[in-house]
Amino acid sequence: MVAMKDERMGQDHSDIVAAVGRELSALLVDFRATVNACAEAFDADLQPAAYQVAVLLSARGAAKAGALAGKLAMDKSAVSRLAKSLCGAGLAMATPDPADGRGVLYSLTEKGEAQIRAANLVKVDAYYARIEGWRDQDLAQFAHLLRKFNQV
Repeated sequence: MVAMKDERMGQDHSDIVAAVGRELSALLVDFRATVNACAEAFDADLQPAAYQVAVLLSARGAAKAGALAGKLAMDKSAVSRLAKSLCGAGLAMATPDPADGRGVLYSLTEKGEAQIRAANLVKVDAYYARIEGWRDQDLAQFAHLLRKFNQV
Protein backbone atom coordinates (compact mmCIF):
# COMPACT_ATOMS: atom_id res chain seq x y z
CA MET A 1 0.00 0.00 0.00
CA VAL A 2 1.30 3.42 -0.93
CA ALA A 3 1.21 5.94 1.87
CA MET A 4 -0.46 9.19 0.88
CA LYS A 5 0.34 12.45 2.59
CA ASP A 6 -2.57 14.23 4.24
CA GLU A 7 -1.32 17.81 4.45
CA ARG A 8 -4.10 18.95 6.78
CA MET A 9 -3.17 16.41 9.45
CA GLY A 10 0.57 16.45 8.98
CA GLN A 11 0.62 12.62 9.02
CA ASP A 12 0.64 9.92 6.42
CA HIS A 13 -2.92 9.06 5.38
CA SER A 14 -2.26 5.37 6.01
CA ASP A 15 -1.25 6.11 9.61
CA ILE A 16 -4.53 7.94 10.15
CA VAL A 17 -6.53 5.09 8.63
CA ALA A 18 -4.63 2.60 10.82
CA ALA A 19 -5.44 4.67 13.92
CA VAL A 20 -9.14 4.67 12.98
CA GLY A 21 -8.95 0.90 12.52
CA ARG A 22 -7.41 0.42 15.97
CA GLU A 23 -10.10 2.55 17.60
CA LEU A 24 -12.89 0.73 15.76
CA SER A 25 -11.43 -2.61 16.87
CA ALA A 26 -11.41 -1.43 20.49
CA LEU A 27 -14.99 -0.18 20.09
CA LEU A 28 -16.12 -3.54 18.71
CA VAL A 29 -14.54 -5.43 21.61
CA ASP A 30 -16.32 -3.19 24.10
CA PHE A 31 -19.55 -3.39 22.08
CA ARG A 32 -19.49 -7.20 22.27
CA ALA A 33 -19.03 -7.03 26.03
CA THR A 34 -21.94 -4.58 26.27
CA VAL A 35 -24.16 -6.81 24.12
CA ASN A 36 -23.32 -9.78 26.34
CA ALA A 37 -24.22 -7.75 29.43
CA CYS A 38 -27.51 -6.75 27.77
CA ALA A 39 -28.19 -10.39 26.90
CA GLU A 40 -27.58 -11.35 30.52
CA ALA A 41 -30.01 -8.65 31.68
CA PHE A 42 -32.56 -9.76 29.06
CA ASP A 43 -32.59 -13.39 30.20
CA ALA A 44 -29.60 -15.05 31.81
CA ASP A 45 -30.90 -18.53 30.98
CA LEU A 46 -30.94 -17.98 27.20
CA GLN A 47 -28.04 -17.96 24.77
CA PRO A 48 -26.78 -14.43 24.07
CA ALA A 49 -27.73 -14.86 20.41
CA ALA A 50 -31.39 -15.13 21.47
CA TYR A 51 -31.09 -11.55 22.67
CA GLN A 52 -30.02 -10.49 19.17
CA VAL A 53 -33.11 -12.17 17.73
CA ALA A 54 -35.27 -10.39 20.31
CA VAL A 55 -33.67 -7.02 19.55
CA LEU A 56 -34.46 -7.46 15.87
CA LEU A 57 -38.05 -8.51 16.60
CA SER A 58 -38.45 -5.48 18.84
CA ALA A 59 -37.10 -3.12 16.19
CA ARG A 60 -38.83 -4.58 13.13
CA GLY A 61 -41.87 -6.42 14.41
CA ALA A 62 -43.08 -9.91 13.54
CA ALA A 63 -40.86 -11.86 11.17
CA LYS A 64 -40.13 -15.34 9.85
CA ALA A 65 -36.99 -17.13 10.97
CA GLY A 66 -35.55 -16.89 7.46
CA ALA A 67 -35.89 -13.11 7.38
CA LEU A 68 -34.33 -12.84 10.83
CA ALA A 69 -31.49 -15.12 9.77
CA GLY A 70 -30.77 -12.91 6.78
CA LYS A 71 -30.60 -9.75 8.88
CA LEU A 72 -28.47 -11.41 11.56
CA ALA A 73 -26.20 -13.30 9.12
CA MET A 74 -27.06 -16.54 10.92
CA ASP A 75 -28.26 -19.95 9.84
CA LYS A 76 -32.07 -20.20 9.56
CA SER A 77 -32.21 -23.36 11.67
CA ALA A 78 -30.18 -21.69 14.43
CA VAL A 79 -32.52 -18.69 14.40
CA SER A 80 -35.53 -21.02 14.53
CA ARG A 81 -34.07 -22.71 17.62
CA LEU A 82 -33.35 -19.35 19.24
CA ALA A 83 -36.87 -18.08 18.46
CA LYS A 84 -38.36 -21.24 19.93
CA SER A 85 -36.29 -20.73 23.08
CA LEU A 86 -37.68 -17.18 23.31
CA CYS A 87 -41.19 -18.64 22.98
CA GLY A 88 -40.45 -21.23 25.65
CA ALA A 89 -39.39 -18.46 28.03
CA GLY A 90 -42.58 -16.52 27.34
CA LEU A 91 -40.63 -13.71 25.66
CA ALA A 92 -41.92 -14.33 22.13
CA MET A 93 -44.81 -16.06 20.43
CA ALA A 94 -45.20 -17.92 17.16
CA THR A 95 -48.26 -17.37 14.99
CA PRO A 96 -49.17 -18.74 11.56
CA ASP A 97 -48.16 -16.44 8.72
CA PRO A 98 -51.43 -15.16 7.20
CA ALA A 99 -49.73 -14.81 3.81
CA ASP A 100 -48.48 -18.41 3.91
CA GLY A 101 -50.36 -20.89 6.09
CA ARG A 102 -47.24 -23.06 6.41
CA GLY A 103 -44.95 -20.29 7.63
CA VAL A 104 -44.54 -19.05 11.18
CA LEU A 105 -44.16 -15.45 12.29
CA TYR A 106 -42.32 -14.73 15.51
CA SER A 107 -43.04 -11.64 17.58
CA LEU A 108 -42.20 -10.48 21.07
CA THR A 109 -44.71 -10.71 23.87
CA GLU A 110 -45.29 -7.83 26.28
CA LYS A 111 -42.89 -9.60 28.64
CA GLY A 112 -40.29 -9.78 25.86
CA GLU A 113 -40.66 -6.07 25.08
CA ALA A 114 -40.34 -5.24 28.79
CA GLN A 115 -37.17 -7.34 29.01
CA ILE A 116 -35.74 -5.56 25.94
CA ARG A 117 -36.38 -2.20 27.61
CA ALA A 118 -34.64 -3.42 30.78
CA ALA A 119 -31.68 -4.72 28.78
CA ASN A 120 -31.45 -1.42 26.90
CA LEU A 121 -30.83 0.34 30.21
CA VAL A 122 -27.59 -1.64 30.52
CA LYS A 123 -26.54 -0.32 27.11
CA VAL A 124 -27.55 3.24 27.94
CA ASP A 125 -25.57 3.12 31.19
CA ALA A 126 -22.50 1.73 29.41
CA TYR A 127 -22.58 4.36 26.68
CA TYR A 128 -23.42 7.20 29.03
CA ALA A 129 -20.40 6.31 31.17
CA ARG A 130 -18.21 6.79 28.08
CA ILE A 131 -19.62 10.17 27.08
CA GLU A 132 -20.32 11.65 30.50
CA GLY A 133 -18.79 15.10 30.59
CA TRP A 134 -18.60 15.51 26.81
CA ARG A 135 -19.76 18.85 25.45
CA ASP A 136 -22.93 18.78 23.34
CA GLN A 137 -20.91 20.09 20.40
CA ASP A 138 -18.50 17.14 20.65
CA LEU A 139 -21.39 14.67 20.94
CA ALA A 140 -23.11 16.17 17.90
CA GLN A 141 -19.89 15.95 15.88
CA PHE A 142 -19.33 12.36 17.01
CA ALA A 143 -22.89 11.41 16.03
CA HIS A 144 -22.44 13.12 12.65
CA LEU A 145 -19.17 11.31 11.94
CA LEU A 146 -20.60 7.93 12.97
CA ARG A 147 -23.62 8.49 10.74
CA LYS A 148 -21.31 9.44 7.86
CA PHE A 149 -19.14 6.37 8.49
CA ASN A 150 -22.15 4.04 8.59
CA GLN A 151 -23.60 5.37 5.33
CA VAL A 152 -20.90 3.74 3.24
